[in-house]
Amino acid sequence: MPNPFSQFSEGLTTAVETAGVSVVTVDARKRYPASGIAYTEDLVLSADHVVTREDDIKVSLPGLSWNASIVGRDPGSDLIVLQLPEKVLKPAKTADSVKVGQLVMALGRPRAQLMNASWGIVSEINGPARTFRGGMLDEYIRSETTPYPGFSGGPLINTEGEVLGLNTSGLTRGSSLTIPVKVAWRIAETLVTHGSVKRGYLGVRTQPVEIPEAARQALAREQEHGLLVLWLEESGPAANGGLLVGDILVAVSGQPVGDPDDLFAALNNDTVGKLIPVDVLRGGRPETVQVTVGERK
Repeated sequence: MPNPFSQFSEGLTTAVETAGVSVVTVDARKRYPASGIAYTEDLVLSADHVVTREDDIKVSLPGLSWNASIVGRDPGSDLIVLQLPEKVLKPAKTADSVKVGQLVMALGRPRAQLMNASWGIVSEINGPARTFRGGMLDEYIRSETTPYPGFSGGPLINTEGEVLGLNTSGLTRGSSLTIPVKVAWRIAETLVTHGSVKRGYLGVRTQPVEIPEAARQALAREQEHGLLVLWLEESGPAANGGLLVGDILVAVSGQPVGDPDDLFAALNNDTVGKLIPVDVLRGGRPETVQVTVGERK
């Protein structure tokens, strides 16, 4: 009779081997190297914080090593794309979905010859969340895996060896999380195309406030909170667009905003430099002003 524990163990080993061919070593800082994921045959996706030098970047697999260059990086989401001089990598297979309670493994290749792994379950899928590096993640994953040194930039995988996301300890202080594939791969595409991710700003300081019932009726939609404008940057985007202190922001480009994170998320890469509608309550009455979104530096 087959031993179920042996079968389980062999299944995990097979998953690590399947995903491991797409996990590389990224040596681009004074401390120990970190990890990366083969995004295409010549592009590697890794964690931005593990690349502290722009020259002499080494990407390695067992018995192989290449000099890599930076294609694009986004400190806000802690992602960076590196390019190899030739198409030699096996792109990672990605999973379509992830669920809380799912058995997963975190992989790292802190040295070319060494593959490390830890296992656990997905404990949380949440978001959006602002990062302390000035970005916003639409979604993030937490798991009960152990983030050993050098794991940043490596993948979280399922038991089929498919990548669920990229692990990093560079977005939250004192803990590690995973950027889901659907988020990380989208940002990587932007980095490959544009080299960076732009983030918009209006030049306002705001405070969440409750929208009175009469004003909700005037808006003709159920929205309990908006953002009271407390301050305007002189000659900033909002001031130039006609916003006033005392206005209550209720929507940006048709997207309701009820707290600062909503506003931060609405001012994404696609809005920078564009004239967008900003819906406000002014004296309790709905108005729309047109604002050209600035770029956050």
